[in-house]
Amino acid sequence: MTTIQAPATADTLVVSEVFGPTVQGEGPTTGRRASFVRLGGCNLSCSWCDTAYTWDSSRYDLRAELRRLPVDAIAARALAGSPGLVVISGGEPLMHQNQPGWTVLLDTLTSAGADIEVETNGTIAPTTETLASGARFNCSPKLTHSGDPLDKRIRPDALTALAESGRAIFKFVCSGPDDVDEAAELIHRYGIPPATVWISPEGTDAEQVLHHGKAVAEPAIRHGFNVGTRLHTLLWGKERRR
Repeated sequence: MTTIQAPATADTLVVSEVFGPTVQGEGPTTGRRASFVRLGGCNLSCSWCDTAYTWDSSRYDLRAELRRLPVDAIAARALAGSPGLVVISGGEPLMHQNQPGWTVLLDTLTSAGADIEVETNGTIAPTTETLASGARFNCSPKLTHSGDPLDKRIRPDALTALAESGRAIFKFVCSGPDDVDEAAELIHRYGIPPATVWISPEGTDAEQVLHHGKAVAEPAIRHGFNVGTRLHTLLWGKERRR
């Protein structure tokens, strides 16, 4: 992907990386051939975040990590290799949805016939324009072990809007039974159907993912949840752009 920065007045977005085709590693489309558009910036600061290079200026040089690029260049790279699915991730991608470039990107990907998934932390409600795109939402509300305060990581209005869209699944990163129980309390509090919940084991390498997966599988099944994995981590570990 080019590193030439476009002027902020153009149809642009701030991007960390665009890569693929690869495979979606989490949620109900795990294993599906996909490309990723990873946008910059986040409104949370999870202690175990594996994409902190998109937002954490205390550890990364964000001037080197992030680029403001034209949307047509972003879309062209995402569609290279004809993936059936384009995942817009971050950071927190819904922070960008009030920029003109956001709608242009969604329209361009939709016109090309790609399915779109937006990976969000569930703290920002999708706009009317975002909903009109037909995108699906992989919503990952953060639990206590993320280290973020409750009033920052759980926003009832946003969670309700995502649930009512009819196009959201809810993915919780868990390392043990207590995390699964906390997820169950949240979904019952906000009326989220258990069938739309996926429990994903925390981990940045195959050993951690499998260890935590064994710890969370039975309690997840008991609560009526789906059990996921981190396929990209099992296959490629911490390797970026996979």
